[in-house]
Amino acid sequence: MLAACASPPPKDHPPEAGPAQNDAAANASFDWHPLVVAPFGTKFVDSPIRLHEVLLFREQSHEPAEIESKDCYAVDGTPPTFVGQTPDEYLMCFEHDRLERIEASVRFAADDAARIFERACALWLVNAQPLTKADDACEGRDGDIAFGARLAPVPGENTAELLMTLSDAAKSDAAKSDAAKSDAEPEPTTPRDPGSPPSAAP
Repeated sequence: MLAACASPPPKDHPPEAGPAQNDAAANASFDWHPLVVAPFGTKFVDSPIRLHEVLLFREQSHEPAEIESKDCYAVDGTPPTFVGQTPDEYLMCFEHDRLERIEASVRFAADDAARIFERACALWLVNAQPLTKADDACEGRDGDIAFGARLAPVPGENTAELLMTLSDAAKSDAAKSDAAKSDAEPEPTTPRDPGSPPSAAP
């Protein structure tokens, strides 16, 4: 009889999400795939979102040197969310007019940053090939996309920045293969003067 008297919740007041649903939503917010708004290799003119060029000022010595040779653009409007936030910086970088790299950064309170980064890295590496996992760095490969994240304190602030870099893994593999072939090629030897005496055997 008591069960018969129970009424369903009003349609305009859906049931509140439980702890499991909240955790799943929080975990999903770490997913970096929505940052890739266009496949790598996409021509600039074919970008699905409007962009404007930005000038980059890299202060850290560990910043990738190759980023300076690329044309990087910010989004006209709101970029894709990352870790539940609108990124402080979101850049799409093109080389020879084709999308080659994506960067996004978000900031956290210094006291929470290490815990958040550890959780994020664990989630990123679940279905990826791990390359590096450290307290302040997390790198891997997910299909044809290489990702690299690092956590660094922001000077003069009680915050830390999480910077995610995404790139074309296939292109990176090709570049490494070319470099390996170049290293493996024997150095050219200087021909010996016919008039000079033969070198002594060791």
